[in-house]
Parts: sequence; C-alpha cells; structure tokens
Amino acid sequence: MPRPEEVVFPGRERFEDRRKERQQRKLLDEFFDHSTLLSISRLVNRGLFDSIDYPISTGKEGGVFRATKGAGARAVKVYRISNAPFRNLPIYALEELRRESSVRNYGGLIFAWTRREHTILGRLKDAGVRAPIPYGHYRNVLVMEYIGSAEGAAPRLKDALIEDPKAVYEDLRTEVGRMVREAKLVHGDLSPYNTLLHEGRVVLIDVAQSISADHPEARRLLIRDITNFAKFFGRLGLDVEPEEFLAAVGGASVGRPAEEA
Repeated sequence: MPRPEEVVFPGRERFEDRRKERQQRKLLDEFFDHSTLLSISRLVNRGLFDSIDYPISTGKEGGVFRATKGAGARAVKVYRISNAPFRNLPIYALEELRRESSVRNYGGLIFAWTRREHTILGRLKDAGVRAPIPYGHYRNVLVMEYIGSAEGAAPRLKDALIEDPKAVYEDLRTEVGRMVREAKLVHGDLSPYNTLLHEGRVVLIDVAQSISADHPEARRLLIRDITNFAKFFGRLGLDVEPEEFLAAVGGASVGRPAEEA
C-alpha cells in the first residue's frame, strides 16, 4: 500500500502545472515590463545574445538570467526599474553614484547603476581579476559572461561543496589582492553570497557598489568583508587571521590618498 505522501490525487498534476505557470507569469511581470523588453530587444539586435532561457537567481534588486548566444551561453542581469535597489544602499555609494551620473530620479539612477557595474567589470577584467566579462548594457539590462557549465550556473560560495577550504581561501586572497592592488578598488560588499565557485576557483560578482581603494570608507569596508570571510572559513575548519588576510591583499594602502599609498 502506498504511503499517504505517495498518493497522487486527481488534478494534483494539473494544479502544479497551473501553479508553475502563475509563478512564471509573475516573474515575467516583475522583470520584463514594456521598457525592459525594448531594452532586451535592442541588445538582441546588437548581437549580444539570442534569447533568454531561464532565471539563475532573482532578488529584490533584480535578477540574473541565462541566455543563449550561438552555441554558448551568456548571463543577462535585469535591474528592477524602481527605487528598490537603493533602499539598502549605503549613503556613500548612493552619493558617489549621483555624483558620477548627475541624475536624481530613480529611473536614471538604475541606468547609471547598470552602467557602473559594466564599467567596474571592465576594470576588473583589465586588472586580471576573475569576474564575469562584460559584453554590453542598455538602460537597466547588463550582458556578461555566463559562469557555469551545461549542467547549470556556478554556485555561490555559501552553497558550494568546498573540499579544500585552504585552496579556496588562498585563491580568494589572490583575487581580492588583485582587485585592491591592480584595479585600485574595494568590493564594498564581498561575502560568500556574492562570490561564485567555478571549477574550484572563486569568481567575484555583484560589483556595482565597489569604491576606489583610496576612498575614506574603503578600509572599513575591506576589514568588514575580510572579517566575514574569516568567520566563514572558520566554520569550514580553517583558521584565518583577519590581520594576515588584510596585509596579504594590500590593506595597508587602502583608505589613504593615492599620493600617500
């Protein structure tokens, strides 16, 4: 006799199908309004990707979707056109964005934020930091490298199976060091939630809030990020000293004017 949880009642499959359809429709309505669809159409016409396949991750600020490009894949990030992305944004980051973009309305800030992430990803690429390669953007849509395989997107560090914590820590230390020393940037919100693990190596993502390494807030933010990672690796059984981590990534020069660094 089947157990109660194994019994399939008539109509249950149809109900599940309808529920999934409603969820997909809600997702489409949330992200793909008329303006965003026009932006996507423009990027498709520019040859940056062929079609959007399915969501990789979604949140209050926006979503990342897998897209097809020829025989390969790309990632398409769509920011919601609302004030949602800026509700939890630190004041210093919002002030820098307004200064750089000279716009005040939220729609304009969203477009500037998207452009800023594209620009910073380009700086990281030039500095040799492992992060998604930016391919283009328009308004609130950013097209970048897809990090993953045919089986799926690379997991966030917090969700990944980490067999060698020491090797991952050393790799992270190298990439953060390149970001600080070569790109002259501090991530500003680095954590196991916005670091991917792909083929045993870390990839830094969600970089739009990054600030110059000589910004007055840079050192505090870098210390905070490093301390959080030290706790993360500690839970994996690896003893990481925040002071050693900070020194290894060039923390001594962070937060100081360039002429003093």
